[in-house]
Amino acid sequence: MSCGANEPRADEFAMRMIDYDAILKNVGRHAAIDEAAMEHFISLLKFRRLPRKALLLREGQACRNFYYVHSGALRAYCMDKKGKEATIMFAPADWWVTDMFCFLNGRKAMMYIEALEESEIFQISKTQLDQLLDRWPTFERWFRVLMQNAYTREQLRAIDNLSLSAEQRYASFVAKYPVIARQLTQKQIASYLGITPEFLSAIIGKGGRRDGRS
Repeated sequence: MSCGANEPRADEFAMRMIDYDAILKNVGRHAAIDEAAMEHFISLLKFRRLPRKALLLREGQACRNFYYVHSGALRAYCMDKKGKEATIMFAPADWWVTDMFCFLNGRKAMMYIEALEESEIFQISKTQLDQLLDRWPTFERWFRVLMQNAYTREQLRAIDNLSLSAEQRYASFVAKYPVIARQLTQKQIASYLGITPEFLSAIIGKGGRRDGRS
């Protein structure tokens, strides 16, 4: 039975049922934002459900959106000329992710973003984000702190890659991402650590534990 002209569509009803608490708390951790600004922010968000292994972004596509993981987990990776994957980052629930260089500079994506499991996300476009930052200065602080944290995290990861052994990097990864580690294949973990799956298997075997799927 079709809806009448004044009846809400199913997608509109679904949007009203979405819980925005998590994303609002995420933003509120970095900046004190008033109710009017938050309501404007919510109005710009698009909600999406992704099946497991769905590609949210592909290399070569226009990178126009910034994504917040409401539930589930995402993985960002790139491919070398031989078709070998190199994992850039994982984004569990309550994380933001995109191909940031391409997003900020209007370039086509250099990497892929896939759903590691059934996931729910919010997305906001670059145009909408720019308008938000221009209209509400408090959101500029939020975005600045978000970028500072991301830069710091990547700097520490680079230092770990240079100073820690593969065994230590694996132990650090499992400590930081205990839930995600159990959901990943050993191939995916190895691509993040910059080692071969065979070497990772040897590390796990020597330690007497297996946190990723084979």
